[in-house]
Amino acid sequence: MKIGEVAARLGVATHVLRHWEDEGVVVPDRTSSGHRDYAEEHLRRLRIVQSCQAVGLRLAEIRLVLHHDQQGRETVIDRRLDAIRRQRAELERAETFLTHVRTCRHDLVTRCAACSAYARTERAREVTSDC
Repeated sequence: MKIGEVAARLGVATHVLRHWEDEGVVVPDRTSSGHRDYAEEHLRRLRIVQSCQAVGLRLAEIRLVLHHDQQGRETVIDRRLDAIRRQRAELERAETFLTHVRTCRHDLVTRCAACSAYARTERAREVTSDC
């Protein structure tokens, strides 16, 4: 397949595929005339690249993830899983807070112990992350 067809199938611009090639993430074959020639296997890899990007991995990390025997692969995956778990916990706390605020019976949320407790834990988290 030519680069334009692959780009259309994936919904990306051709310059993106060229960049991914330059970064060594997915390197297509070349025709005798020097044009890029993508096989179905390249297309499958490119879809995995898109999935990896969707979960927050950078191209350098994706290069490791694509090949099972790469040193550091598990570390990259574990770090991303930890980040996702932290983000999920933060979102759950935010959802709990907003659900409470929506039904809070205090005339001002600052007078509510539960609302104030959330604000204190969020401020403590900000201060810790700034260090």
